[in-house]
Amino acid sequence: MTKRERIVATLARRPVDRPAVAFWRHVPDRDHDPKQLADVMLGLQRRFDLDLIKVMSSGVYCGEDWGCRVAYKGLPSGAKQCTEHAVKTPADWARIRPLDPGQGAFGRELEAVRLTARGRSDDAPVLHTVFSPLTIARKLAGDVLREHLRTAPAAVSQALDAITDTATRHALAALDAGADGLFVATQAATPEVFTFDEYSTWEAPWMTRMLDALRLRSSLTLLHAHGSDIYFDAVAGLPAHALNWHDRRTKPSLADAKRRLGGAVAGGLGELGTLRKGPRQAIAEEVHDAIRQTEGVGLIVAPGCGLPLDVPDEHLDAVVATVKHAV
Repeated sequence: MTKRERIVATLARRPVDRPAVAFWRHVPDRDHDPKQLADVMLGLQRRFDLDLIKVMSSGVYCGEDWGCRVAYKGLPSGAKQCTEHAVKTPADWARIRPLDPGQGAFGRELEAVRLTARGRSDDAPVLHTVFSPLTIARKLAGDVLREHLRTAPAAVSQALDAITDTATRHALAALDAGADGLFVATQAATPEVFTFDEYSTWEAPWMTRMLDALRLRSSLTLLHAHGSDIYFDAVAGLPAHALNWHDRRTKPSLADAKRRLGGAVAGGLGELGTLRKGPRQAIAEEVHDAIRQTEGVGLIVAPGCGLPLDVPDEHLDAVVATVKHAV
């Protein structure tokens, strides 16, 4: 099977010659330059012969054009952070208006997608990373967002409309630029950040609106739910082709999730544990366990999130070798 054929079959839960495999990691020293970002993404895919390419944007690009200052502050994940938030007071939400999704930082990311799609040497699908509206709002405001949800709900609601409009049009522009699909990340579906009532009120409606607008255009929407104790059933009900979460450190297991989902699952690799520490035998066993849980159908072998910067290449080689010998 070609890589595209393998991914399409996986999403449909049809038999495959072997499970698909993919992983991704940040490149904080290069992700503000479209060509450098594309070169690294293409190099990673070629080096490990991965079945899809997730363009690993900085993670805070979606806040820059609204006024967030961003920098890399040394996180082991390689993720950049907002060092100065765009929203500090309730009145600041009025400045969050729809933007041109092809200009500024948004435009920079589209160029990285174009270059990545054009530079492929095979048919591996390219996914562009976008974020849910409430996740973007939290990047814009930080921890004061929860206070504003209580004290200035109308202001936040209007801003979420603008964010949803901009993020949706940007995602569609990424598909026009050559992306085959979208990696849609929510960091708001966990009690670590929001209560279930807050999630239901402030995340689900706007996120559903966004995903509904994308479903007719995106042939591969991989939904990532970040954090522990995620609101799994709520997230699983959203329109997406596959779901990714930290299955090695929080419920549900891959097997349980597959029973509760209509689409594919992406996971099986403990990026902060076994994959980082090894040894190779333990990594291989983790891959075999993921395949056993899913019977190798409807599975993309993947980490629960981005790889830490210090995961050794030989550990990633062990993942790929084990997957390729799984029949």
